[in-house]
Amino acid sequence: MSEKIDFRKSLKNLYNPEKGPFHFINIPAMNFLAIDGTGNPNTSTEYKEAIEALYSMAYGIKFALKPNGIDYVIPPMEGLWWMENMNEFNPANKDRWLWTMMIMQPDWVNGEIVEKVRAITIKKKGILAIENIRFESYHEGLSVQILYIGAYIDEAPTIAEMHNFIHNSGYLLNGKHHEIYISDQRKTPAEKLRTILRQPVGVK
Repeated sequence: MSEKIDFRKSLKNLYNPEKGPFHFINIPAMNFLAIDGTGNPNTSTEYKEAIEALYSMAYGIKFALKPNGIDYVIPPMEGLWWMENMNEFNPANKDRWLWTMMIMQPDWVNGEIVEKVRAITIKKKGILAIENIRFESYHEGLSVQILYIGAYIDEAPTIAEMHNFIHNSGYLLNGKHHEIYISDQRKTPAEKLRTILRQPVGVK
């Protein structure tokens, strides 16, 4: 495999949809590196360490596969966000948010590769949070999503509109709020950040 794969192009409907209205999409089961945590992502040391661990593993796996002729762009970071009582899920309660941060893994990645890279990366980098990373399948199925452009702090009205769209379309919320971070927030002005907002749904 000589050409570098970019999942924003090969899986465009999942990782780089056009700007437009809310739309339904059926998300297939995919494999992820995932790590759980609690707390405000803006201030939590646990969150910072989790992101560092995920990227260290993702790049370790990528470079482990490269000698086999497999090369690809690391997929975007993704996050599942929730609280035990979702009625309290709002920016004022960020310190109590629960989250799972994830990076999708191509079909060529298996558990054996993950464990080999885990051992090497812990020894090389000494990042203890790597021990907490899971390799697992995640299947959302039928969902509603939209490409949101703007600052993370201003997402709430769009999320509320999404929930209304779901209810008015005859469905229920079924699963955790999901965000996919297409833009690099270190290099992109807040008002131009591109984020996919996604919500799995179920039948009433």
